[in-house]
Formats: sequence, structure tokens, C-alpha cells
Amino acid sequence: MNVKKIKEVLSWPLVFLLFAMLTGCPGVEQTTDADEGVAKVRRSIILQYTRQGRLTPAVRESLMALTTSDELQDYAKQQDQAYLEQLPIDGRLCMEMLNEVVGIGPRFSGSGGMLKQQQMLDKYFSDLGGEVEYQRFKARNPISQQGVETVDMANMIIRWHPKRTRRILLCAHYDTRPFPDNDPDPEKRRGIFVGANDGGSGVAVLCALADKMEEFDSEYGVDMVLFDGEELVYDSSRDPFFLGSTHFAREYAAKLPRQKYVAGILLDMVADADLQIYQEVNSRRMAPRVVQQVWSTAKRIGVTELRPSARHEVRDDHLPLNEIAKIPTIDLIDFDYPSPQKRETYWHTTEDTADKCSAISMAHVGWVVWEWLQGLE
Repeated sequence: MNVKKIKEVLSWPLVFLLFAMLTGCPGVEQTTDADEGVAKVRRSIILQYTRQGRLTPAVRESLMALTTSDELQDYAKQQDQAYLEQLPIDGRLCMEMLNEVVGIGPRFSGSGGMLKQQQMLDKYFSDLGGEVEYQRFKARNPISQQGVETVDMANMIIRWHPKRTRRILLCAHYDTRPFPDNDPDPEKRRGIFVGANDGGSGVAVLCALADKMEEFDSEYGVDMVLFDGEELVYDSSRDPFFLGSTHFAREYAAKLPRQKYVAGILLDMVADADLQIYQEVNSRRMAPRVVQQVWSTAKRIGVTELRPSARHEVRDDHLPLNEIAKIPTIDLIDFDYPSPQKRETYWHTTEDTADKCSAISMAHVGWVVWEWLQGLE
């Protein structure tokens, strides 16, 4: 994906968080802890719970009463597990699937890792009752010496309630970039890239949503599409992006199928432990109604990680879906990975690993999508 940063419109909750980062959370600066490390752990938990809309007076009081880092971390783990139990989307399943996908290793287009991932996901979705098919095509190998070698590509399509003619598109890319070429260490830029957040998180959330599809009582059917070749890119100034989504969009536009997509959501980089999803600029321009629906849903159910303002213009798989297939599709993406408050980025680096990801973040994103689906008329 390509990204252009735009002027950020700060909401009051974010202003509070920025103030808290600079000055400390209310109450924390008055701590009597001799160990500043304890205060730092407490502050981090309070900020995280504030961002997630989970900081109640009782929780704050409990955190203030604990005096060691171990006690604070144990308390946070217990709170997280209890909270995950309450959510309608299984965050632990998200994390389980994310770890399984990442455990395969690199999954770039045409690789053995991609084939292994396809086999694993095919069985997973089929066992849940999804109808799995592949949209196969070939693409030029960007590093072909002769310029004529090709890579075998395959979009995976999983259909739920296939007889319903009005359909929703839920999608993600499931390939990884060939190398971590944005790593700050030049010696690692031809190393191993496992793409936990970028490549794995969207797949993991779709896996958890698939577990709910049998109970989806609606006039709409759902197609989940995993795009190949989102970034079969060795040189960003030379190689084309979005190969799978472009092929999918062209096939859909050319065939004019009887079953029509009325809206779509693309999930990309949605597992950040410090999740903050802003309204992506192209999504607001091309699919404003879907943006409004999704952010209204998030506000209604209290998922505060979806920020009601714009921050980035992202070139991603939703562009060919909108421009070629004319499917109004938005991009749910947190490009500030790990945080808008940090200069460093884990994007396309060796740091994009599963330990940087959060079950709660993925469960929250899945919950918003699930509630949006159920509210469609």
C-alpha cells in the first residue's frame, strides 16, 4: 500500500490522550511508588484502557492500589481475559489464527508458505460451512531476469449463504511482502518478513467472523475474499501493487454477475495493540455512506478505537474495488503502527510480529463489522 499523510483533525478524546502522555494520567503523577517503572506500567495500562473505553472508576481504583509491576500486569491480564469473554467476536480465536498464519513464516505470492496457508485456510473455512473457490491467474515476476517469467496467483473466495443475491464483500490481502525492506537496519532488509499485522490480522478477523456466519440471519449473503499479490513488490517505484484485487475487480466488472455486491469492507493492519483507526481519505471520498454506517456502528456499541476524523490517504486494495468494480468499499486500517505518538514504525520491518498484536483490537474490529452487517437494511 502507498500512504500520504494529511492534516489530522483531533477529537477531544485524542487531545486528552496526548495531554496524558505528556503530563501523566490523572492520579498517576501523585503516585508514591519509589520505582518509576511501576508508575510507567500503571500509566500504560490506564492509557490503553482509556483508548479502549474500558477505564471505569472501579478499575482505576484497583490499578492505583497495586504497588508492583507484576501485580499490575497480572491484574491487566485477568481483566483482559474477562473482557474477551464478554465480546461477541472471539478475540482469542483471532489471536490463535494469527499465530497459526504467522507460524507458517513468509507467505509472499507463489511461495511455499502461501500454498501452506491456502491449504490451512481452505480446511478451516470449509469445516465451518463456507464454499471455497479460487480465482487463479498469473502475474509477471518482478525479479524475472528475462521479463517473461510469471508467478501463479490465487484469490481465495469463501461464500456464505450463496443463494442470496444481494451480497456484502469482506476482504483482506493474505500475501506478505517478500522482504522487510522498510527495516531501519539495512542489514535486515533482505531478511524474513512474517507480516503479523500487515498480512495476518485481516485474515485472522475474517476467520473469527466466519465462525459467526451460520447465525447471520439477513437478506444479504457474504463473500470473504483474500487477495493475493497486494504487495508482490521488490521495488516500490517499479512494481505494481494490488494485483489480486485488480484482477477480481476486472472479472466482476466484465461478467456483471446476477449476484451484486452492495458494499464492502477491507481489513488491513487491524491488530495493533495501540489501535487507532481513522477514516481513510479515499474511503470517505468513494464510499462515504459505508464510512458513516461503520463509524456510527462503532459509536453505538462503544468501540472508541475508530476515530471520527481523517488522518491518512492510503492506496490499498479498496481502490480497484471502487474504481473498476464500482463496489463502494472502505479501508479499515491503522497505519500508525505502533502509535501516532512514536516516530518508529513496524510497517514492512522485522518488528511486525505477533507479539505486537492484540486480541482485543481484532475482536473490536470484528465486532464493529459484525454489528454493521446485522444492521444492514
